[in-house]
Amino acid sequence: MNLQSVRELEVTREKLQMLEDQYEATRTKPSPDEHVRELALLSLKKLINQLKEEIARFEAHMVKPAQSG
Repeated sequence: MNLQSVRELEVTREKLQMLEDQYEATRTKPSPDEHVRELALLSLKKLINQLKEEIARFEAHMVKPAQSG
């Protein structure tokens, strides 16, 4: 997925914050099944990294190179 607008960027940042909050909550709360907790953390981290990459790509394309001449 590629972000197409500033609005999508804002929504993606909100989603990223929610995922980071969920990751921290999952990381710090005790779990009766440690394996399941670790799998959940891996899944959340993958989603977090994906959103960060999408944001970085969008922001990189927003920067216009200086015109020479």
